[in-house]
Amino acid sequence: MSAVTPYRIATIKGDGIGPEVTQAAMRVLTEACGAGVLDFVMLEGGAGSHVATGEVLPAETAEACRTHHAILHGAAGLPGVVYPDGTEVGNELHLKLRFALDLYANVRPIKLLKGVASPLRAYEGGGIDYVIVRENTEGLYASRGAGVVLRGEMASDSLVITRKGTERVARFAFELARQRKGALRDGKRRVTVCDKANILRSYAFFRRICDEVHGDYPDVEIDYAYADAITVHLLKRPEFYDVIVAENMFGDIISDLGAATVGGMGISPSGEIGDSHGLFQGAHGSAPDIAGQDLASPVAAILSGAMMLRWLADKHDDSTLATAAGRVEAAVDRTLEAGDFVPTDLGGRARCSEMTDAILRAMA
Repeated sequence: MSAVTPYRIATIKGDGIGPEVTQAAMRVLTEACGAGVLDFVMLEGGAGSHVATGEVLPAETAEACRTHHAILHGAAGLPGVVYPDGTEVGNELHLKLRFALDLYANVRPIKLLKGVASPLRAYEGGGIDYVIVRENTEGLYASRGAGVVLRGEMASDSLVITRKGTERVARFAFELARQRKGALRDGKRRVTVCDKANILRSYAFFRRICDEVHGDYPDVEIDYAYADAITVHLLKRPEFYDVIVAENMFGDIISDLGAATVGGMGISPSGEIGDSHGLFQGAHGSAPDIAGQDLASPVAAILSGAMMLRWLADKHDDSTLATAAGRVEAAVDRTLEAGDFVPTDLGGRARCSEMTDAILRAMA
């Protein structure tokens, strides 16, 4: 077993509720790991940084993200802070990091925690547990900043699918399936390819490459679902799914749908992962309408921090970090299941600070 101490975490609180949920995650992760294990290096970035300095991602922040062990991000974006073309400045923070650090796999766990009510009937008590792996650097979003608007009369963006990009995200998905226990319905390790291969050649190409990669994973079943059909299946039979791999835009859409079935964005973690770097943040936005009021749910940020610990544990062969991640996840489970403290986005009254304190007590 090897370990790096301290692990330097490039930490960007960002905008809106970002500072509150980041602080909550830092408190919980420090308690889980013990003093001196994590060094949170505070950095500037986001829409507020752009307003103050003209830089959404200052050079110092970009360099720290490149050289530190992992990245923890709160949220980014403020109303009205947009570029001349109307796109949001805040999004540019993690988009710049995504492409600079080649964070090609966006990982969104969709898990119904005990104590959380799902809008789907018959799935209480943990009946949903799958992961969506979204290709993060290509697809339709590769056109960002490069599309064409002609004379105010027409606009176009291009869908980009490459062999390299698809191969590596498909391999990531199959490797992840190997690490899991299989779908809740039947225990089978399964990768579902989400596409529109029946309509567009680009998606047929995406599916064909996933098929080729599957040849190296005979122990994992492969499955297919069109992007429109899977929105129905995720509502009617979510227990069938284990790992879903999708192109950038489709993955973005179904990830938010999946999050809604397990309680919403406020308790949904995410990670953007490449071969050498990992960025972790709650799946929610910056929610500036409740910023500074202690009303945000810290759960997504805290669970994203647990994802970060597991990623660091694998990367550095440090089992103590995996143990710490388990402590965090168990404490969140116990807190939500007890029902004494429920975040406001789940219909409760617990403030961000109160939820954080409750999770810390559950961990103790």
